[in-house]
Amino acid sequence: MKQAVLTKKVKHLETTEISVKLFIFLFVFLPFSLWAHQGQQVFKLCAACHGPHGEGKPDIEVPQIAGLPSWYVKKQLVKFKKGVRGKHPQDIAGMRMAPMARTLKDKDIEVVAEYVASLKPSSHKEEVSGDKANGQAKFATCMACHGPKAQGNQAIGAPPLVHLDAWYIKKQIKNFQKGIRGRDASKDPEGAQMAPMAATLSGDKDIQDVIFYIKSL
Repeated sequence: MKQAVLTKKVKHLETTEISVKLFIFLFVFLPFSLWAHQGQQVFKLCAACHGPHGEGKPDIEVPQIAGLPSWYVKKQLVKFKKGVRGKHPQDIAGMRMAPMARTLKDKDIEVVAEYVASLKPSSHKEEVSGDKANGQAKFATCMACHGPKAQGNQAIGAPPLVHLDAWYIKKQIKNFQKGIRGRDASKDPEGAQMAPMAATLSGDKDIQDVIFYIKSL
């Protein structure tokens, strides 16, 4: 009798374990797999310029995006889609990006942002020179938002800088300085916060030095 009860309990436990595993598969792994597949499909549009691994193409001013956090990718795609970015006539690269973003539905933006975040940043080391001491001193201003290791801060919308291309960082700093980005605080509060910070870099040397320091982190 005791043996029969014990056997029944073991079978119940085994059935429960199978049910739990099935639940995890159906409601955790399967949706995640489908989500990733959808993101990969949407990314085919992006890959034409950004490359199959999100590695970018500097020769046509397309930055590496692999490994950027999904929240930041999503936010920038929305800005391009709504005309907050890529509207200024001097932002040629941004003007190429805007119509691409407008083809994406809200769900497309969600899944492709997650997919981009899952990609591994390129291990390619850029040749960057500069004055590290001056770069570190100038980076003190950047550090308040982007963090001591340029790791970014989602809470205030500051992206990580460590995996961004040196040429792209320079380009965007200049865009902020010229008012190409960050002009409208009501639509782009993060950009509006960045513009005066970019203005603290007085010339090309300061920009080059701070990029050199970021790349040393």
